[in-house]
Amino acid sequence: MHNESGRSVAMNNHAVLIAGGGPTGLMLAAELALAGIDVAVVERRVNQELPGSRAGGLHARTIEVFDQRGVAERFLSQGQIMQVAGFSFIPLDISDFPTRHNYGLALRQARIERIMAEWVAELPVTFYRGREVTGFAQDDIGVDVELSDGASLRATYLVGCDGGRSLIRKMAGIEFPGWDASTSFLIAEVEMTEEPAWGIRRGEKGVNAIGKLDDGKRASVVLVEPQVGNRIEPTLDDLRAALIAVYGTDFGVRNPTWLSRFSDLARQAASYRERRVLLAGDAAHVHAPTGGQGLNIGVQDAVNLGWKLAQVVKGISPETLLDTYHAERYPIGARVLRLTMAQIALGRGDDRTEALRENMVELLKMEQPRKQYAAMMSGLDVHYDLGAGHPLLGRRMPDLELSTESGPKRVFSLLHEARPVFLNLGEPGAFDITPWVEQVRRIDARYTGAWELPVFGAVAAPSAVLVRPDGHVAWVGDGTDSGLRDALTQWCRA
Repeated sequence: MHNESGRSVAMNNHAVLIAGGGPTGLMLAAELALAGIDVAVVERRVNQELPGSRAGGLHARTIEVFDQRGVAERFLSQGQIMQVAGFSFIPLDISDFPTRHNYGLALRQARIERIMAEWVAELPVTFYRGREVTGFAQDDIGVDVELSDGASLRATYLVGCDGGRSLIRKMAGIEFPGWDASTSFLIAEVEMTEEPAWGIRRGEKGVNAIGKLDDGKRASVVLVEPQVGNRIEPTLDDLRAALIAVYGTDFGVRNPTWLSRFSDLARQAASYRERRVLLAGDAAHVHAPTGGQGLNIGVQDAVNLGWKLAQVVKGISPETLLDTYHAERYPIGARVLRLTMAQIALGRGDDRTEALRENMVELLKMEQPRKQYAAMMSGLDVHYDLGAGHPLLGRRMPDLELSTESGPKRVFSLLHEARPVFLNLGEPGAFDITPWVEQVRRIDARYTGAWELPVFGAVAAPSAVLVRPDGHVAWVGDGTDSGLRDALTQWCRA
């Protein structure tokens, strides 16, 4: 990694400039670097340190995404494997799901970011730390970007991974419609001189919770605030007032190491792309943290965008490939907004909502609803609309244990380089993909086990599959090569 630390820098050129070095920006940088793209990240923090906990872990599909790049074990070794999926605090078990990672991972965002930053440090990524993007102007062939220290950068594409208040989104003129806040929450990590009321307490407007942090000395607190709409930084007095309003005492709260405010505001960018400027993560969608979706879908945005942007920059694919980023990821973001809004509503503690909640608990104990909601919350059911056909089409490729000439291989191990993979499971050499051999990794393999998808269940074994770098299936063979050339041209254009 090259760390540019000089304050006034002459104009540098990069193929892609990423504004924001949180989880989404780091993942996108890694994806582009793996594809051999000159990528740089502008990040206001001078290092990867993060105050407070923020996100609390990884869902199953995000673990799979890291596994596709060969780095999942770095996260698994530092977190706690457990069932983390749930809907408005109704637990959803995925231990019977057909995935190698039929669980989630409890791991604080500060540590997630540290692990990601260490991985990105092994790749050729330039960082401009301690500064921010303050302005940009795009033309037909690139974007001129101004930084807070007076430096100028030139990039072919600029990606805003700069959070919910994204300057990139605002300056690109992209609308951010949605729903205003109806409830405001305080979230804090604090000491308490008295033993608090551990666990969850429902209030009329939502869920309050006090839990022990890893060190056993401090508490993690989430509280519904009496008022909505306060946008200034919260104080210890605000926290005391909210505790007294809910519990009748402040438990001698003191020494906050982190204190922040969030709401159930829900907004989504009307477009994820404006010519040479793109958005990912919170810059594209904001919502309440209920269900733990934010970090996870941001990382998955980056994995959808990275290989497409790389192919366009290299001239392998036309710019229209970038339109599929919005087409595929916008519906996922829209669904997450609706899911989080529903969970916030279900978290309220009045009698009518309690009656609704009792019914939802009963419903989610049933096999099919449990599977459907668990797959949504864990990200394992994501389905891009690539047309009619085999159930695998547009869905995540299962991580099968294959037999190949060079020995057993897991499917995810074939994706470590972030390249498309053509998997021939029939007669060796049965499919001719000669024009695409430079872009696509071809593997002849055997697999005799069952093919199974979350929620969907068992599916017919295909004769071949084309797997995109993001792990989603772009074409399924049924013994013929019908549609294969079209799929290869669309996704891996020669």
